[in-house]
Amino acid sequence: MRTRLLPLLIVLMAGVLLALGVPLAVITAGVEQQRVVVDRIDDAARFASLAQFVTARPDADARHQTPEEDERRATLRTELAQYYGLYGIRAGVFYRDRTPMAAAPADLPVPQDGEAARAFSEALAGRRSHDPHQVWPWDENGRIPVASPVIRDGDVVAVVMTDSPTGQMRSRVLRGWLLIAAGECAAMLVAVAAAIRLTGWVLRPVRVLDTASHDIATGRMNARVAATAGPPELRRLARSFNEMADHVEEVLEQQRAFVADASHQLRNPLSALLLRIELLALELPDGNAEIASVRTEGKRLARVLDDLLDLALAEHTAADLQLTDVAALAAERVGSWRPLADDKGVVLTYEGQSAVTGWADPVALSSALDAVIDNALKFTPKGRPVTVGVAPDGERVHITVADRGPGLTDDELSRVGDRFWRSGRHQNVSGSGLGLSITRALLAAGGATIAYAPHPPHGLKVTVTVPRTAP
Repeated sequence: MRTRLLPLLIVLMAGVLLALGVPLAVITAGVEQQRVVVDRIDDAARFASLAQFVTARPDADARHQTPEEDERRATLRTELAQYYGLYGIRAGVFYRDRTPMAAAPADLPVPQDGEAARAFSEALAGRRSHDPHQVWPWDENGRIPVASPVIRDGDVVAVVMTDSPTGQMRSRVLRGWLLIAAGECAAMLVAVAAAIRLTGWVLRPVRVLDTASHDIATGRMNARVAATAGPPELRRLARSFNEMADHVEEVLEQQRAFVADASHQLRNPLSALLLRIELLALELPDGNAEIASVRTEGKRLARVLDDLLDLALAEHTAADLQLTDVAALAAERVGSWRPLADDKGVVLTYEGQSAVTGWADPVALSSALDAVIDNALKFTPKGRPVTVGVAPDGERVHITVADRGPGLTDDELSRVGDRFWRSGRHQNVSGSGLGLSITRALLAAGGATIAYAPHPPHGLKVTVTVPRTAP
């Protein structure tokens, strides 16, 4: 869940930072350009104040030009030349008919189109030019034209035009953007760290709940959750989970106690009943079919009660896990069952490694293997093999018991191991239907599992899996 929640939070925070950073970058560029435009407007206003006193054109008759006129025009030209030489900003003053009054450089033309022409037209109309279009850092040829009218006696007699390069302004904008980007990256790192802490804080109770649920599902009914961390809703969920686990454990304990007590209490009356049956059999002729049938059913009922008691004890007893030589234990159980197999004419063999260790309860594992081998010998015809093998597989050890009996169908495989379940084809074979259920309970207490699969061309393969790592 963390791998899904954390990217979602990071994407949301990145979106918020971009939503804040992009407008800030645009505003930064606009502020820098506005500062340049205001400065150019002030410069243009200063040149306009000098130009409004130059009344005669430079090509007019010299008789109409006074020394003051020449001095004013010379001052204007000097100012424009110094301005251009110092700042590299082209500037000029043009009459209404677009002829130059003074310009720097001297060949500065009157703009004919584009942003500069629009600014010139606005100045002719008596208005200062509006803000030019935004120049971005990647606009290497971008320039900022500013025009201001020269007004004398209420009329526009000339226009001051400045055409500014934007290299320095674009550099300042780029530096500002780099600072914003650095701030965004720092904020993103802080946001990622906060998201990691937040997801850990939120999901830690969920992971603990998941672990406790798995423990309970695998038989460790005493697993509980500490309801002291995480959001209040998850703390309430943890307390509710603990209450539910307490109720489930109590109900299961009552069920186990009932099964154990019932099996134990029924054992004595059943023994007395079987004794009376034997006494009645002494008064009847030998070979009486009814007495034999009753005796058989009585013994079967006694076996069922014993298996019920074993099942209750298996589900209640905690596993004593220890590092065990699983291969040696399996070989030992094969050796113990071989006399019975030889008596039935079944070939019981052990195949596999001589030493493979795993974490298991030796007593429980031995009992489970006894039940599985007994079941295999019971259903394997005379002359057919039963093979027990042990093989490591990463962090697990697999113990397989394969027989050549009639096997089970797919529907029967889905039910094998259920309590009291027996295949309809095997009703004539002795058994209570609890052996494999007891085996599963014994293995589950130690973290082991049991699985069933067909053994082609016919037969059943039972696989017991034991962990190799410490619990």
